[in-house]
Amino acid sequence: MQTNKDNGSLDRPMSRFSLNGLSQAFTIKTVTAGVVAAIFGCSGPALIIISAAEAGNLSGAQTAAWLFAVYFVGGLISLILALRYRQPITGAWTIPGAAIMSVALVTIPFNEAVGAFIMSGALVLLLGVSGLIGRIMRWLPMPIIMAMIAGALIRFGIGAVEAVGSAPLVAGVAVVAFFLTSRLMASVPPVLAAALAGLIAALLIGAIQPAEVDIAFIAPQLTAPSFTLNAFLVITIPLTALVIGAENAQATGVLLAEGYRPPVDRMTIISGIGGMVAGFLGGHNANIAGPMTAICSSEQAGEDKRQRYGATLVNGVLFCTFGLFAGIVVPLILALPGALIASVAGLAMIGVLLAAFQQAFSKQFGYQIGAFVALVVAMSNLTIFNISSPFWALVFGIVVSLLLGEKAMQPEPENTLEAER
Repeated sequence: MQTNKDNGSLDRPMSRFSLNGLSQAFTIKTVTAGVVAAIFGCSGPALIIISAAEAGNLSGAQTAAWLFAVYFVGGLISLILALRYRQPITGAWTIPGAAIMSVALVTIPFNEAVGAFIMSGALVLLLGVSGLIGRIMRWLPMPIIMAMIAGALIRFGIGAVEAVGSAPLVAGVAVVAFFLTSRLMASVPPVLAAALAGLIAALLIGAIQPAEVDIAFIAPQLTAPSFTLNAFLVITIPLTALVIGAENAQATGVLLAEGYRPPVDRMTIISGIGGMVAGFLGGHNANIAGPMTAICSSEQAGEDKRQRYGATLVNGVLFCTFGLFAGIVVPLILALPGALIASVAGLAMIGVLLAAFQQAFSKQFGYQIGAFVALVVAMSNLTIFNISSPFWALVFGIVVSLLLGEKAMQPEPENTLEAER
């Protein structure tokens, strides 16, 4: 991928924490993108955790601890990496990982699950320290990575279309406001206009209904971990594969598509540390998040890519706050129409998706069949060994390219993963 040599922090990651120029990162567009990412991450995904907790018969205090762990630690990851590298590397937690907990916690005691969460974080940490993940990502052909990103994130675009079909007066108004603002009001963030227009429409038709969530504002309760082989096989292995093969891989690809130089090994290391800390607090892996990184790094976060990390900082603060006050905030977030959240999230992904498709299927870079296989696999609901489709998209795309003997027609886009190990 070609990078802009005038983009400063895109080409030279910050060598240390610095607050210099921090105020310039907070613009109306970065703040809007950060808020949109936070609303997306704190709405439906929070309900998945609550549903998994109910499946495992967890107490309200244990559920509160789980929410606090993943959101607060995920928010800290955003703040640390955004300030360290001045890139929109955004932390959260693995949504598919929470979904598989709904099944796992039916048979596995929660104390054993907590032990499995900690083991998963330790395994991710070891992979990051070894440098193996960085070497693998540097070896993978960029068209296949970009095709995986396009396939994994296209569901957000499809979700926006489906939202218009299910709630045309809310999502439809948001979509129209987005495109009209893009053409007529360059100074106003289109995503902000879409969110406000959709919210007003929802208020006018009475589509905002308080959500009933069985979780009170109570102090989190820590659970002593227990380490068992069964929990390691059922929970640790799938969670680790999801963090590495889905979340980190998606976030890395998105950042590459936007011209950044992501520190892959260090992203893996902090995902491992975040997973262990969240585990000790009673939650599953807190790590780098693909969808949230995509929203915060998109062109909707501003034309100047050097400022987009401000969106991650905003998102990180909101995630930390959500973790602290989840019992109060969850019902408020879930009161928003799902169609509005889906449509705005889909609109925010347009720039990322365009960049991914363009770089995946440019003939000059080759690997076209492998990229196509990666695209369709990532778009599917394929799950093997409890590992979701983004991981298998990379595997099958590479296998097909090797079988066909595909090579790059011209030098691939500059692999900016060489920036930092």
